[in-house]
Amino acid sequence: MLELIDITKVSGAQTHIHPTNLVLERGSLNVLLGPTLSGKTTLLRLMAGLEKPTTGEVRFDGKNVAGVSVQNRNVAMVYQQFINYPSMTVYDNIASPLKVAGEKRDVIDREVKKVAELMRLTPFLQRLPLSLSGGQQQRTALARAIVKKAGLVLLDEPLANLDYKLREEMREELPKIFAASGSIFVYATTEPSEALLLGGNTATLHEGRVSQFGKTISVYRHPHDLITASTFADPPLNTVAAIKRGEQFALVDWDSGAEGQQPALTLPVPRQLAGIADGPVTLAIQPHHLSLSAPFAGAPHLAVTTQISEIAGSESFIHVRHGKSRWVMLSHGVRDLDPSLDIDVFVDTRHLMAFGEDGRSLASRASATTRQDG
Repeated sequence: MLELIDITKVSGAQTHIHPTNLVLERGSLNVLLGPTLSGKTTLLRLMAGLEKPTTGEVRFDGKNVAGVSVQNRNVAMVYQQFINYPSMTVYDNIASPLKVAGEKRDVIDREVKKVAELMRLTPFLQRLPLSLSGGQQQRTALARAIVKKAGLVLLDEPLANLDYKLREEMREELPKIFAASGSIFVYATTEPSEALLLGGNTATLHEGRVSQFGKTISVYRHPHDLITASTFADPPLNTVAAIKRGEQFALVDWDSGAEGQQPALTLPVPRQLAGIADGPVTLAIQPHHLSLSAPFAGAPHLAVTTQISEIAGSESFIHVRHGKSRWVMLSHGVRDLDPSLDIDVFVDTRHLMAFGEDGRSLASRASATTRQDG
């Protein structure tokens, strides 16, 4: 078990990691999800022992290892920028941690060939890393970390330099590898889709703070706050100011004129938000929960104007506006819509989220109140 207990990392006047508590179980896959400079790499380095926390403890199997050097920990780490021994063959690069551990030759040979096959490296075992492509070099570094069978394996965006097809294959294979190893895996990424594909647990990070930690699908579906919801959205989360009045959300139309004028657009309050109090809220919806056709009978729609359509293979990102509000819709298929086209966008209110002025989820509060009243 790896425990981070009230750890911080401060450098001069800058706080890189605010007080953080995490418990990572053996055999678990844990994703650190956040944008660039959110603190993912710093947190990995603190776990590895490459940096010492300013305050707090890093405990591994109950022992405080905050002051123990990385050389004296059973840790493996792979960076986005791969690191291999240039004068050693791929075979020897992968075998190096086993040789250091004093494993027998036949054990080393068996383990190296096993992981090489998994990483599609078998044809390259006798070649030097510099003769390989960038993706092949990264797979070599990843294979060396996996074959080490360390108690803690830290992966800092390890698939970023692989080609698309191999990256997708590895995303499917890695959870199987992780599950069979018994190690603690910590995987840093900027991509919400990668976190969802990997599964396991996810910690969302923002400006050096862990905003939420739990089962990946639960964090995605039930964010505790707007920061977590925004971190777990790609394309960006759609938000709009609104006022709850009974069974309706009145969307605040910033171009409507005088204060107090009735907003032009409304959405019905869905079942999951029925218990929240009347008043101002921030509504949020994921781009793929907007569509050009009704997701269910009676689904509400909003009148908007198109801005631009971005075609990305089998998907299209359609940017729309109403007044000063700007939204993006993720639509399957090629959708080449002309700019300034007036269209209706349907909202799947079953996935609508609402947040208070403090950014906290109102659905969570409503559920807690219901449980207490019951």
